Amino acid sequence: MSQFDHTKTYFNEVINIANKIDYEIISKMALELSKLRNRNGRLFFLGVGGSAANCSHAVNDFRKICQIESYSPVDNVSELTARTNDEGWETIFLEWLKISQANHNDALFILSVGGGSKEKNISPNLVKAIDLAISKKITIFGIVGKNDGYTFKKGNYVLQVPIVSEDRITPHSEAFQAVIWHCLVSNPLLVMKKTKWESETVK
Repeated sequence: MSQFDHTKTYFNEVINIANKIDYEIISKMALELSKLRNRNGRLFFLGVGGSAANCSHAVNDFRKICQIESYSPVDNVSELTARTNDEGWETIFLEWLKISQANHNDALFILSVGGGSKEKNISPNLVKAIDLAISKKITIFGIVGKNDGYTFKKGNYVLQVPIVSEDRITPHSEAFQAVIWHCLVSNPLLVMKKTKWESETVK
């Protein structure tokens, strides 16, 4: 496949995914997130790898645009690496949520390609965080790339990015995490403060 053919194929896949997105679950997410804000609940974003970077961006948007109190453990590299070094990778999110006293008023928002797996021991840090959330009746949101992972099976409001290419599940999943959370933060139910460029008056 030539460079041009790959580019054309990739963007045709993007169009295909956009056409297959479950709009209903996104609307449900927006409604539940507005309820979270109304009860002064906190929103905790969890993810690893590229999804961790997306967590940081999403925290900014939900705090600044939607005025929802949001956090992510991946934003504190000192604590994250100290916990990994001293306590192990598997419990980094679990212990952080415990210290944060996460409770039934709060919510998790998991960004992940696979969503974690107990059986395969994949992203056990997400699995343990989900188990804690379930035990404390914490609402679980998610945007994932696969429907056989722990997040999709155990979460309350989880969207799977449609698979249109087995070779590009990861790039499409991580890219559409951003598309979907930007859809959410621009939803009229959630917007509290316009972003700079949208609020600028054209002269």
